[in-house]
Amino acid sequence: MQTLKAVLLARRSIPALRFLPSSRNLSIETTAAREDDLQNQVLVEGKASARAAILNRPSVLNALTTTMALRLKKLYESWEDNSDIGFVMMKGSGRAFCAGGDVVNLYRLLNEGKVEDCKDFFRNLYMFIYILGTYLKPHVAILDGITMGGGAGVSVPGTFRIATDRTIFATPETLIGFHPDAGASFYLSHLTGHLGEYLALTGEKLNGVDMLAVGLATHFSMSARLDWIDERLAKLVTDDPSVIDSSLAQYGDVVYPDKKSIVHRLEMIDNCFGRETVEEIIDALESEAARSNQEWCISALKKLKEASPLSLKVSLRSIREGRYQTLDECLIREYRMSLHGILKHVSNDFCEGVHAKLVDNTLTPKWDPPSLDRASEDMVDYYFSPLDEFEPELKLPTQLREAFI
Repeated sequence: MQTLKAVLLARRSIPALRFLPSSRNLSIETTAAREDDLQNQVLVEGKASARAAILNRPSVLNALTTTMALRLKKLYESWEDNSDIGFVMMKGSGRAFCAGGDVVNLYRLLNEGKVEDCKDFFRNLYMFIYILGTYLKPHVAILDGITMGGGAGVSVPGTFRIATDRTIFATPETLIGFHPDAGASFYLSHLTGHLGEYLALTGEKLNGVDMLAVGLATHFSMSARLDWIDERLAKLVTDDPSVIDSSLAQYGDVVYPDKKSIVHRLEMIDNCFGRETVEEIIDALESEAARSNQEWCISALKKLKEASPLSLKVSLRSIREGRYQTLDECLIREYRMSLHGILKHVSNDFCEGVHAKLVDNTLTPKWDPPSLDRASEDMVDYYFSPLDEFEPELKLPTQLREAFI
């Protein structure tokens, strides 16, 4: 399967009732409506030789739920086994591709004591990402709009990613007291130089052109042309990634980074974010800001000082470890980190960050520990420690689907 992957990479309404229903009938109808609504969180489009999964929670920027992860997993497994399907696509409804996991829902579940439901979310999402990252058929993700956190997780591991003039990419987890997960420690760590550390720690946004320039996207198209491209992809009858690649290149747009592009400051990013510790990174940024007074440098410092100190240290180590790990190793480690993060044994930063930034939306988070010097090595180590004997580790089907480097 590793060889096959390498080849790929080369490349309701309820009718009005005449009578008052019995309580039993009402219960059945309510359950059916609920199930229908859950199914509608991921829609399906059929094409000549392809299927498309459409993330469909536009009111919350297609934020991912356990239901969505389970449905995606089921769909993708059935499509992979179907010889009539040559390739698979993924799109988002509305103005986003996917803003990541529904962390507000996770926050509410934690406050209700439903920790097991939160574990289910991470387990099923990471499982789907592993399936995508080892998928045997070409995959095309259309990243038209916001693509953040877990949204990148369910797209970047696939074969092709189309960015547009509406694309906004970021991994802003440190700003809510978490760590870039959903495979981020794998794909960020494999970017050029120390760009992964920069994106992981600051949560800096990239536009579609910059995504293409640094390798997070494989193709670019103006958003206004996507319907036209979709029509042409729908007519393709192929499972050959090189045919899809050439078609996307033919239908797409040629773009070049502008003067403000991140590609022009990669050397300075490497110089600052290649330092050993978060403290040394900040010192280097302060020196660079004093010397050059460049806007990107000042912005990076501001974001680092707003982020959770513990999350910064945990995230830096995560990216550094991911550089030498396979996708499955990264996901298993991230699962440990995520569970340690939500169980609050060391810090409540995740709930604090989500409440302040996304629920209340007016508060400044009160991080604990409040500063980098109080975020000890033992605290950081805890996030990377094995789960306890009563807590199963993430089990991925590595015997059936070989991970790749």
